[in-house]
Amino acid sequence: MTASAFSLSVAIPSVGFSILKGQPIIGGLYGATRHYFCPHCMSWIFTRPKGIDEFVNLRATMLDDASLFKPFIETWTREKLL
Repeated sequence: MTASAFSLSVAIPSVGFSILKGQPIIGGLYGATRHYFCPHCMSWIFTRPKGIDEFVNLRATMLDDASLFKPFIETWTREKLL
C-alpha cells in the first residue's frame, strides 16, 4: 500500500464520498469495520470504521495527487518500529 511500515489514510466525511466507477468488494477479516478492495487487483481502497459512520477512511495512495496530504498523527503505536 505504501511500500513502508506506515499506512497513510485520509478521513473524508461520508457525505462527500462516492464511488464513481466499479464496485469494490469487502475483504479482510469481515468484522464490524469494513475494508473495501478493488475486485481486480485486490488493492485496499477505503475503510468504513465501525461506529464512525460520519467518515470514510480513504487510502491516500488511491488519490491522483497524494502529495497534498502530510502525515500529522500516528495511531496504534503500542507496537512500533524503532
